Amino acid sequence: MRFVVQEHHATRLHYDFRLEIAGVLKSWAIPKGPSMNPADKRLAVMVEDHLLEYGDFEGIIPQGHYGAGAVLIWDSGEFKAEGDPEIALRQGRLRFTLNGKKLKGDFSLVLMKGKESGKNWLLIKSQDSFAQRDWIIMRELTAAKKKQLKEKIPPCETSQA
Repeated sequence: MRFVVQEHHATRLHYDFRLEIAGVLKSWAIPKGPSMNPADKRLAVMVEDHLLEYGDFEGIIPQGHYGAGAVLIWDSGEFKAEGDPEIALRQGRLRFTLNGKKLKGDFSLVLMKGKESGKNWLLIKSQDSFAQRDWIIMRELTAAKKKQLKEKIPPCETSQA
């Protein structure tokens, strides 16, 4: 299975974290982006599932469309869940391994308890050989890359950003 992280320059910069599970991309918006530092617990707000084709989307979503702004792939690679990922998500704790260009090693998504029950999760990097205590997320979008992006509507027009 695969994963993708898209850097999304909408109203506010955030990172869309997507895992291929049950034929769709399960998706979370991460305001501060993922981290390779186990001390960081990153808020990951679950949004609606996306079509698998959305994992390849890069472009500039036009003004007037939901999520207007530049979207580009920040990282992608292989994703392997520990056990059945659908059951793990229902139980509120998904453990998995990522093998991407930037994100590597073991991670967990843990459901937060509270008023936004079911929506707010934490993305946490496990302490392993890939962990980086001095992790700083680096943006992919440069002026040169933005010039290369084409204005287009994403495959699932109604998707949440």
